Amino acid sequence: MNHVVVASYNIHKCRGVDRKRDPKRIADVIHSLDADVIALQEVDSWPGEGAEPVQMEFLAHTAGLHAVSGPTIERKDGHYGNALLTRLPILDVRKFDLTVYKREPRGALDVRLDAGGATLRVIATHLGLMPSERRLQVQRILGEVEEDDQTVTVLLGDINEWLIVGRPLRWLHARFGRGAGGRTYPSWFPVFKLDRIWARPSGALQSFRVHLTPLTRRASDHLPVTAAIAVDCAGQQATLPVRSEGIRT
Repeated sequence: MNHVVVASYNIHKCRGVDRKRDPKRIADVIHSLDADVIALQEVDSWPGEGAEPVQMEFLAHTAGLHAVSGPTIERKDGHYGNALLTRLPILDVRKFDLTVYKREPRGALDVRLDAGGATLRVIATHLGLMPSERRLQVQRILGEVEEDDQTVTVLLGDINEWLIVGRPLRWLHARFGRGAGGRTYPSWFPVFKLDRIWARPSGALQSFRVHLTPLTRRASDHLPVTAAIAVDCAGQQATLPVRSEGIRT
């Protein structure tokens, strides 16, 4: 396996711009991405309205993928937060807390996958709404990868950062190399580049795409993004720029 396709998608509890909760519609989007690894945000695993299925289990089963749960809010009757769907064998799962005092609980999934004999590390997250909150959360993420080996590492998710000159993006670009982001929010008229993907070493990130279709405009308030990641380039450096498709970045 020379490369894998990774994706990030804030599914907004499967509630579309028409305010209808429709897990089947989100499942159709996920199927259309044809990704090996999909980081999901705002996954609601509380009992649904009426006969609505529990979202993570339904989406994983419908797509035929393994699921890793990363709840940030837990209650007796269910949980809410991040999830990772993948068709690759799972080697290891870690979770780390990114919660900032008095703010909504946040976290990250840190998953190692077997990508055809190569190890792929995927860190999936959803950062906070306040600039000071995101600065602390990015510092924690960077601390987790500080002693990382030459394993290809992907960081992706809803970063909630739209200021290009903001410190969180500058810090992440400095550590991972310049990542990729496109206008993904709001889905019906995308303006803000909230959903992003980084990979290190820098040569690992091969291409990037924002998926803008009639279905993705309706299914959630965010558009999904995908990237092709080379898994056999550990220790190498990029010689070509990342190729972007879809919305211009």
